[in-house]
Amino acid sequence: MNNHPAIDRKRFTTVRNFFIRTFVHVIFWDIFCNRPVLRWFRPKAAGRWQKISRDYRHLAIEMGGVLIKLGQFLSVRVDILPPEVTNELTGLRDELPAAPIDTIIPQIEEDFGKPVTDLFAYIDPEPLGAASLGQVHKARLAVTHEKVVIKVLRPGIDVLVETDLAAIAIALGWLKRYKKIASRVNLDWLIEEFTTVTRSELDFTAEGKNAEQFSHDFKSDPQVYIPKVYWEYCAARTLTLENVGYIRIADKAAMTEAGINPKSVAKKIYNFYLRQIFETHFIHADPHPGNIFVRPVPTEEEREKGIPSFGPDDSVSYSPNRSYQIVFVDFGMVTHIPERLRLALREYAIGIGSRDAHRIVQSYVQAGTLLPGADLKRLEEAHQVILDTFWGADASQMKDLVFSEASSMMNEYRDIIYDAPFQFQVDMLFAVRAVAILSGIATELDEKFDPWKEVIPFAERLATEELTLNWQKYIKEFLTLAQTLYTLPKRLDAVFQQAERGNLNITTSLSRDSRNILIRQTRSINRLSWTIMSVGLMISGVLLGGQYQKIEVTLLFMVMALVVFVWGSRRGGR
Repeated sequence: MNNHPAIDRKRFTTVRNFFIRTFVHVIFWDIFCNRPVLRWFRPKAAGRWQKISRDYRHLAIEMGGVLIKLGQFLSVRVDILPPEVTNELTGLRDELPAAPIDTIIPQIEEDFGKPVTDLFAYIDPEPLGAASLGQVHKARLAVTHEKVVIKVLRPGIDVLVETDLAAIAIALGWLKRYKKIASRVNLDWLIEEFTTVTRSELDFTAEGKNAEQFSHDFKSDPQVYIPKVYWEYCAARTLTLENVGYIRIADKAAMTEAGINPKSVAKKIYNFYLRQIFETHFIHADPHPGNIFVRPVPTEEEREKGIPSFGPDDSVSYSPNRSYQIVFVDFGMVTHIPERLRLALREYAIGIGSRDAHRIVQSYVQAGTLLPGADLKRLEEAHQVILDTFWGADASQMKDLVFSEASSMMNEYRDIIYDAPFQFQVDMLFAVRAVAILSGIATELDEKFDPWKEVIPFAERLATEELTLNWQKYIKEFLTLAQTLYTLPKRLDAVFQQAERGNLNITTSLSRDSRNILIRQTRSINRLSWTIMSVGLMISGVLLGGQYQKIEVTLLFMVMALVVFVWGSRRGGR
């Protein structure tokens, strides 16, 4: 039985029509016009997809709801979407005009079945923040007068969510017909996961329990603080939490004024997420700047003066190297790392820490993120180049290296980029998105932040645990090695016999330098081919025009030669 609310037909039609226009565009330009002659008249794909993404971003901002969430979700799908799409959607913020307080109060009273004044002595009519699904207001409890914040769903948001999910499900159903995408991601699984996560954001009971789970996971870390949940003031569409609106994570100046070192904060939040990924496997998946605060801790001298702690609205004087706590809010979007991916993550971390490209690629195999037939040796080579190029580079150096090295690396490994052998698991999407957002935050706090350095302690610890836990496996590998050494003389003899009979086959691969030379030669040959074709058309035009005494024939062939030359110049260098 379906307990979900009915959908808004007008909104559904608007969203569905946008997706229809997009698919018609794809069918016409990328399928119908993908023919030898018609390709000449087709606009560049980059510009077309950038416009579609921009139109979607405008639609999402105008209509809100799940469309913003979907745009944020797609912005990290670099494995199946071109950069023209992901770059355009990256800046899509989940911020909308707030719903009037006059519509919020009746909803709270309906939730609790009593006047709002029995619950809260005060509710600030101006929200602290308003997103696509809900908004947050400062408040004060009626009985204890404690300062709290109440998070409330937008009135009618359940209908909007179901409407958008229905339209998105139809669009993903159409995408199943596109083999290039369908082969890289399980679209049924994708919509199920996206739907589950989106609906969970409407479940405030689940969000409160998520907050308590994080509090339990990091109870031994005094530098992490999770707000208290006031369960007696929570209902279906109302969640009441401790007010922890301290220094925003993006306010570097306020941290400095209080004596808090932003570089230390950058390292702490990055480590907090590494622990979630590699240790607790329960991840806060929406770490945007509005969801992270820095809470100043009173010095010993301030405690002696009677300041046990600072409130959200208290002014904090400067004290060098002041202690602090990282405070996280909004636990509606979380993700679990399943057991089947944990061993692969361990392997990946150890591979990064030891700069072992082979181990990194094997972690992809173990996680099931590679398509069948992926060239593992080429992937290893590409990863080794990335490690050698970027290892030890801090955030500012990495930007320079990306600009200087990106072109040559893309040319050298264009076969991997073109084949796109990755098919990322849905389980990891939100974790990847969270780390991407967090890396940006850490870089803003510390331009010299070195993400590689922060991974090494985790890699060393995981490697030590692996050695301790897998001693039986290593004994087995030792016995296998001993058996291999014992049979080695017989195997060598068999190889020599094959060589004597002329049956020995040897497979070779080009070195990196040889491959670069081959790429340059291929480009030169391409350019020469198009030049010869153009010259041939020009000569043919002159000869035919002279033979038939018709200048139109000569002009036609000249135009054809020019078109071929221009088209070949663009294609030949690729």
